[in-house]
Amino acid sequence: MGTESERKVRFEAYVGKLAAVVGHRDRHRPLREYCLGLLLPIERKSVEPLAAVIDPAHVSARHQSLLHFVGQAPWNDAAALRVVRQEVLPVMECHGTVEAWVLDDTGIPKKGKHSVGVKNQYCGVLGKNANCQVAVSLSLANQETSLPVGYRLYLPEEWASDVARRRTAGVPDDVVFERKWQIALRLVDAQLAEGLAVPRAPVLADAGYGDTVEFRDGLTARGLAYAVGVSKTTSVWAPGTQPLPPKPYLGRGRPSTALRRTPEHTPVSALDLA
Repeated sequence: MGTESERKVRFEAYVGKLAAVVGHRDRHRPLREYCLGLLLPIERKSVEPLAAVIDPAHVSARHQSLLHFVGQAPWNDAAALRVVRQEVLPVMECHGTVEAWVLDDTGIPKKGKHSVGVKNQYCGVLGKNANCQVAVSLSLANQETSLPVGYRLYLPEEWASDVARRRTAGVPDDVVFERKWQIALRLVDAQLAEGLAVPRAPVLADAGYGDTVEFRDGLTARGLAYAVGVSKTTSVWAPGTQPLPPKPYLGRGRPSTALRRTPEHTPVSALDLA
């Protein structure tokens, strides 16, 4: 890890590169303070306790500065994540090549109801339904470590359709309801757009994504191998079987394109196949 002075030099260099993409110089100090606060050994990492530790003599002013930086300043989170990837990926690859792209949900427990996207929904960190926000993340991983390269907040449909609530919380007009698997494919597309800068690898995901045919087909269409979970009731065709072709065209109406099954020719559950 190096000496304290060496760690300080590395920290300042790292934050300096992040500062280059957050815009106005007024954001550079709160960026540094926020990054520093996240590294401190304190239990709560929201802006108020961070401000109290970073600048105990001016807690109110520092709280407002951090709050504005995190919640209102229009810096580009995708650009910041790109800088993180450019800095960390070479170090990560010293411990092994990238072996997987991992898609997952991250639940953020909340007590109130005003944080964007918060509702009673499944929260992975608690292992049950609870009041929380949920984000979809994409990480590059090998046997030693993982690196988050994509992160998008999931906006539930009840939030997306509530104009007044959106306006109060500051949700941009161009943010619409998307299912988690659709957000996941957008995160994948963003990394594919980086070309050779991001090593390709098989995509891993749990059954929350793997059960969706459109998600699996989307990965295939993008030329990506995958290993995803499926629930035991998911229908699959046993090896050597497939759906029947569409019904023959009889010359009236539109030709059928729907693949068929019959009572004698059906898929089986994943559990039965296993």
